[in-house]
Amino acid sequence: MTSLRVRRHRLPLWALVLTVVAVALPAIATSRAQGAATGCTVTYTTNEWSGGFTAQIRVTNLGAALNGWRLEWTYGGDQQVTSAWNAQVTQSGGAVTGVNAAHNAVLAAGGSVDFGLQGTWRAADPAPVAFVLNGVPCGGTAPPTPTPTPTATPTPTPTATGPAECAGAAICSDFEDQTGTVPSGAWQTTAPDCQGTGKVSVDTSVAYSGTRSLRINGGAGYCNHAFAASTRDLSSVGPVVYVRMRVRHTTALPTNHVTFVSMPDASQGGRALRVGGQNGALQWNRESDDATLPEQSPAGVALSTPLPTGRWLCLRYQIDTTAQSMRTWVDDQEVAGLHVDGVPTQDVDGQWLARGTPPRPTGLRLGWESYGTGDDTLWFDDVALDSSPISC
Repeated sequence: MTSLRVRRHRLPLWALVLTVVAVALPAIATSRAQGAATGCTVTYTTNEWSGGFTAQIRVTNLGAALNGWRLEWTYGGDQQVTSAWNAQVTQSGGAVTGVNAAHNAVLAAGGSVDFGLQGTWRAADPAPVAFVLNGVPCGGTAPPTPTPTPTATPTPTPTATGPAECAGAAICSDFEDQTGTVPSGAWQTTAPDCQGTGKVSVDTSVAYSGTRSLRINGGAGYCNHAFAASTRDLSSVGPVVYVRMRVRHTTALPTNHVTFVSMPDASQGGRALRVGGQNGALQWNRESDDATLPEQSPAGVALSTPLPTGRWLCLRYQIDTTAQSMRTWVDDQEVAGLHVDGVPTQDVDGQWLARGTPPRPTGLRLGWESYGTGDDTLWFDDVALDSSPISC
């Protein structure tokens, strides 16, 4: 692994995180409706900092299926939309319109669609209070509600047979087959480039399911690498690779660059495709050119998410080995800044799309790499990887 320069960036000062939920109202027929809508709900969730914001918008259709959708709202402040993803967003004065992209035009009855945008403001950034879907109002004044504090994930009933939902997958491991304190069999301890004080072990005191998990005592300091590597060759998995794992962190992601999932990548000559953190938020990193997803600007970091500590979270991602397409979810919430679809998005994937070759993972390693300050004790459990989607 080539040496990585530690980047230092100022974190965005997120002054406000709030969600507005629009109330479903009866249908009002108009010529623009492409389905017999009976109402809808909209959630509008913002991350705000001085002079800028991002908004994640979810539209739920409570009427008949729509083939093509158009969401309209009005800003009460001086917000100006600068970019968007998963929708075409235009603005005239305070009036804003979001129209479906080609891949999400169909909105089933009871179905939801998510899109996002980034913008600027100077004097005020109040959330919109009313929305209209295909001419049908689905809004009304709704008070802002704070983002709820995550609660601890309940521990499933222990099982000795492995996670049933991934049986037959290329990798399906809850570590119950590990009989010693050091990984063996399908998992082997490794330090890909150099080794420090980090330690890998099988833990019988903390587990998401069953009685065992993989524990990593990750140390700070440059080139402090400690991993458990799956012995499975993943070269034939695909064309889309789906990964699901439970992860539990003790310490919040640091300012400096760290990695906790590393996948050797044939398109990088065996160098790693990495999941980790920088500037306190979840990120992807490409070892060959140090490209990050999202970009490490304040606006880019704001489009990712910090990771909770002291509880199990569900991390899922998918990698298309035939196109520049990647998606990432934390606890079933897609992370906007960790989404690549081949279409450039400001502050997100400019570095990533500079390389035209799609990733081709050939292996999976779970552990810890520190490139400066930053240590953590973390656990992995219920790890699954396959050519088909795997749920949390």
